[in-house]
Amino acid sequence: MENVWDYPRPPAFEPVSKPIRIEFAGRVIAVTDAAFRVLETSHPPVYYLPRSAFIGCTLEPVSGRSFCEWKGDAVYFNVRVGDQVAERAAWSYPDPTPPTFAAIRDHLAVYAGAMDRCFVGDEAVTPQPGGFYGGWITSDLKGPFKGGPGTMGW
Repeated sequence: MENVWDYPRPPAFEPVSKPIRIEFAGRVIAVTDAAFRVLETSHPPVYYLPRSAFIGCTLEPVSGRSFCEWKGDAVYFNVRVGDQVAERAAWSYPDPTPPTFAAIRDHLAVYAGAMDRCFVGDEAVTPQPGGFYGGWITSDLKGPFKGGPGTMGW
């Protein structure tokens, strides 16, 4: 078991050894063996996939940004398959804070709760609680996880 309270702050990132698959609107929209995960204290990992992994959808840039003290400015995307849209469901750091997070340039993360299903290997993930953070919970993680009611001040 990985305890998310053992993850570092500032966060670290590492390559993912299992394939990642994302399904939306009844189809596979992304698949890769070349993802990274960001590990931050109290959070389940956030998975970043290369932009080239998104083959079954359209990524539509949307207005608005957010700022991460560790990774820099994030931009957001709607995920579209035909007439089905998951609004602001993906984000990216086009100019991540170097040198630590330079490897996630041209990668996107996706809110698992906005998709039909997301997989790490053969395991369907559970979205991080609360809808603000984008972590993916797998059975090998131990919490509690930041994001649910009453956890913003942790």
